[in-house]
Amino acid sequence: MSKRLNSKHKIDRRLGVNLWGRGKSPLNKREYGPGQHGQRRKKPTDYGTQLMAKQKLKGYYGNIGERQFHRYYEEAIRRRGDTSEYLIALLEHRLDSAVYRSKFAISPFAARQLVSHGHVRVNGTRVTIPSYQLKEGDVIELRDKAKELAVVIEASQSPEREVPEYIVADHKEMKATFMRSPKLTDVPYPVQMEPNLVIEFYSR
Repeated sequence: MSKRLNSKHKIDRRLGVNLWGRGKSPLNKREYGPGQHGQRRKKPTDYGTQLMAKQKLKGYYGNIGERQFHRYYEEAIRRRGDTSEYLIALLEHRLDSAVYRSKFAISPFAARQLVSHGHVRVNGTRVTIPSYQLKEGDVIELRDKAKELAVVIEASQSPEREVPEYIVADHKEMKATFMRSPKLTDVPYPVQMEPNLVIEFYSR
């Protein structure tokens, strides 16, 4: 098992949720945290609840670094309107998020790897930055070599999840269009996300 996959499984068990809704999650076998004290349960504090919400959201998107995640928060609070909705929109506008949503990758980690290895084009131009912010109407396409990868074909045919309405994907051509910015209710999270608690955590 790779270090990346091992780390992903640790995130699931540490948070106590099947974060990506996958059948391979170790939580399906052991519904408690890792380590000898993993089965102890205690009522979390307000801070603990907010921290857990942040860890869930950050972990879901391939365990984004703290500095970068905090920048999304800062950008969200600068905008007028619902800060929680803007935070989710910024995360969903990431190129690796759209690759994952389009079912070109089986996980956010795999989507990030596809992008960073140069397998993805945006509007015909190769982009290798997973955090690249897409605009409405942008077209994502896998390069010819990537279209033949077994992991990509497996992801596109997986029955575990569907492509959300704000993305239109063509799995024959391995091409997708980012149609619009999603709201929290549009995003098909397999577990409940609470971006409002993330905002509270950073605004303490």
